[in-house]
Amino acid sequence: MINKRFFSRILLTGYILGVGSASPLVLSAPSSAQAQASDELYYTYFEQKIPLTLRSDAIAVAFKPVGRTRGTRSNQPLHLQLQQDLQKGAGTRGSTRAGTLKVEVSPLGENYALVNLPSGTRSSPTAVQQQIQQQPYVETTLPVLSRPATPSPSPHKRPQLIVLPNEILVNFKPGVSESEKQSILAANSLEMIRPLRFSQNRYLVRSKTVTGTAVLGVANRLNSQAKVQSATPNFIQSLTNQSYSSASIPGATLKPPHASWKLKNPLLSLLKADNSPIKTALLPVQWHLNSTPLSTCLNQRREDKKGLMEYLTTCFNNRTLQAAKTSLPRTDMRVIDAWKNSNQGNNVVVAVIDTLIQWNHPDLAGNLHNVGDIPDRLPGEVSGWDFVENDPDTRMSKNELTILKGKFQDAFLATADELRQKYPDTFQEAEQENPEQSVEEIANRVRYRLLNSEVAGEFHGTMVAGVVTARPQEESGVVGVAPKAKLLPVRVLGLNGSFSVTAYLEGMGYAASRGADVINISLGGRVPTQGEAELISEVLQANPKLVIVASAGNENLNEIGFPAAFPGVVAVGATNLAGNRAPYSNYGATHPLGQGVTLVAPGGDMSSPGLIGGILTTGGTWLDEFWQDLPTPGNWGPNQDTKGKYRWTQGTSFSSPAVAGAIALMKGEDSTRRLTREQLVTILKQTASYNGLAVNEDDAKLYRSQLAEKGIPRSISQQQYFFGSGLVNADAAVKVVKQKLR
Repeated sequence: MINKRFFSRILLTGYILGVGSASPLVLSAPSSAQAQASDELYYTYFEQKIPLTLRSDAIAVAFKPVGRTRGTRSNQPLHLQLQQDLQKGAGTRGSTRAGTLKVEVSPLGENYALVNLPSGTRSSPTAVQQQIQQQPYVETTLPVLSRPATPSPSPHKRPQLIVLPNEILVNFKPGVSESEKQSILAANSLEMIRPLRFSQNRYLVRSKTVTGTAVLGVANRLNSQAKVQSATPNFIQSLTNQSYSSASIPGATLKPPHASWKLKNPLLSLLKADNSPIKTALLPVQWHLNSTPLSTCLNQRREDKKGLMEYLTTCFNNRTLQAAKTSLPRTDMRVIDAWKNSNQGNNVVVAVIDTLIQWNHPDLAGNLHNVGDIPDRLPGEVSGWDFVENDPDTRMSKNELTILKGKFQDAFLATADELRQKYPDTFQEAEQENPEQSVEEIANRVRYRLLNSEVAGEFHGTMVAGVVTARPQEESGVVGVAPKAKLLPVRVLGLNGSFSVTAYLEGMGYAASRGADVINISLGGRVPTQGEAELISEVLQANPKLVIVASAGNENLNEIGFPAAFPGVVAVGATNLAGNRAPYSNYGATHPLGQGVTLVAPGGDMSSPGLIGGILTTGGTWLDEFWQDLPTPGNWGPNQDTKGKYRWTQGTSFSSPAVAGAIALMKGEDSTRRLTREQLVTILKQTASYNGLAVNEDDAKLYRSQLAEKGIPRSISQQQYFFGSGLVNADAAVKVVKQKLR
């Protein structure tokens, strides 16, 4: 049990969704409020002040409600029209001559945008704000905040930005009558916007008297109300590059076109010898399922004239080599072995709460979960829900396709000058990080980022879904850990990695209400909210057989983020092909305010031995609409194929769904759902081991320094510190489940 006193000590330094143990949360509301000084910005989290900083380098914009008559002159996305109008209007308020205002406008979901002001912008933020408010399609401007800076091992990591709309999520205590709720709202000059779906006693409200940063004070005062469980500003958050876009490779640039490689059916002998139930030409490079084929080939490789991919194609076809027994350590999850002893997760429902999920990808479309005839079915709902655009389709909308296609084609077709004009903030950042490079080299870096972080990265949810449930439809497809499980796609993030508290909480409640057996969360931010902690507590208590799995975080910190640290969530760190901790993965066997890493799974590391050290999964840029009028591309990103139908990636975002898939394999053997969450997680931890894992020298030094500084107790081994209970063994876990159910 976790009580109010425990949570009142929480002051987070980071927040990237993660995982934990198996006891329920029981949370109580704060009993007193803290007055908010006029010059102090903060919100409260279980009586703890979480400080915020008002930023002067960005302005948020709320557009008028969609009526398609908002004063627009074209059908182009409003954020692009705003950028053009601001650039054309520069100089009208005493800035400089027209056309010199360098601003970059990014979409935040459907109705918001972020105006980035690069350093050196001659117009003041106030002047830019006035120009924004003059546009007929703009409803208002909003404050942009951030958490105070914390040390980061990544010099290229952008701060997470937090937009503050005039919206507050109020959670009333059980038993409060409707008239009492209305009285509390009236006394605080609040009006109700709507009840929150898929939960009880939660309402989205707005102030009738204040706007801007004063909304924080209203929320904090509400927390002192005796009948209010909690009040949380409905922050709109923009994910940091490191937590959101795991597809980027630091320092990479576009290279001259060359033929992309394919394994051309080299595996008949290997597949027969291995007796794998699923046959796909790409199986040997999906090392997280079985590392032996790839490790064997890499171990035998000598310096030769062949490229790596050409060598692997030959090696995988070498019957003698592949049939030989090897003493190389296994660094995979032994998934193929588990398939032979299981029904591969048949009829287990795995909800993926994430970004765009293109469920029409050939390797995903056959595994969609149909919600069926349910009493609270949403309009048009069949298989999942989009809480960003409030519709039943988690794929790109036409407007989102327009936005992403524009960036995608700019990356290939725009000149360096055009890129500098259209993406001034991105261009300037690349220049500052690489001052010795030429303009064209900087432009190539911008191209790479547009293609991979800002377009392909938007399909993070598609990539995560592939790790869990992909079922190959062609000989060159990929396979998920639980290929017969059912996918329930739940989208809670809009473009540019933006999400609101309400969308995230509704998505969580929705997944539980639709009978999900496993929920995977591979996303997060640096802003924990009390409403989130309370809802996770309620969901876990109401569904004792539901398992929530989340990523520990990609910041190379010795504390995992929240909700990974919440007891009841399975927190997953990441390892690489060598069996080391992936260099980005958060770690820690304990947490001063919660729990440490539960266990680890392959998350990939594209720095060694290259792309194939990553996790191969389903991508989203294969759609024909992206490629109209484009020349045949070369090496534009970490893709297996020309168009990005399959991509290599890395991050705890992908070790987490691998574990969600392993749990689906376990649940697939428990057709009557006799085992509880606590029993399943216990089995998962007990069958995990340190076999195949290795603490590298840098981590060993780090561990010794922590011991010397008494940062960790001596009872914690270095393996436990970095790997929790160890590397997941799906085959062993499935066998124990079957034994228990006999």
